[in-house]
Amino acid sequence: MILTDDLRARLANKVQLTTDGHKAYLEAVEGAFGADVDYAQLVKIYGPTVTAPGRYSPAECTGPKKVRVEGNPDFAHVSTSHVERMNLSIRMQNRRFTRLTNAFSKKLDNRIHALAPYFAFYNFVRIYKTLCMSPAMATGITDRLWSLDDIIAKIDAMAPEPTPRSPYKKRGAENSN
Repeated sequence: MILTDDLRARLANKVQLTTDGHKAYLEAVEGAFGADVDYAQLVKIYGPTVTAPGRYSPAECTGPKKVRVEGNPDFAHVSTSHVERMNLSIRMQNRRFTRLTNAFSKKLDNRIHALAPYFAFYNFVRIYKTLCMSPAMATGITDRLWSLDDIIAKIDAMAPEPTPRSPYKKRGAENSN
């Protein structure tokens, strides 16, 4: 619900929203938007589970079903392709999201710290062929392409001042008498 509440706070107009068929989205979207959203779910229909040669092979998807949940969504625009593409890009370019590797992060803080430089690069440094500029330039956030040096300078400028370390105390030192 935190995500949908934050999304709602950032929007000025009624929007169309599409999620997959996960039931938790029903309550989260209803709680954040109420009836002030055109909301549909794209539910994937799977065939029978077949014993597959791969360890994590899912059942075959036989097709999607578009379901109106709230408002009047335009079914021509009911799609989860953009968010699925973003998730794939994140997993492919950030090993913290790849299971069965030694870089996999379980802690939320570690994932956040790994994602911050990725999103900075993704939005400010990389030029997209379809845009012929970075997404930050296309939206007017900046008027120039950033470099990695610019990102590091921004991080350094926003970092809090270091504080003195507390004195080092060996474990068990109080019992050495």
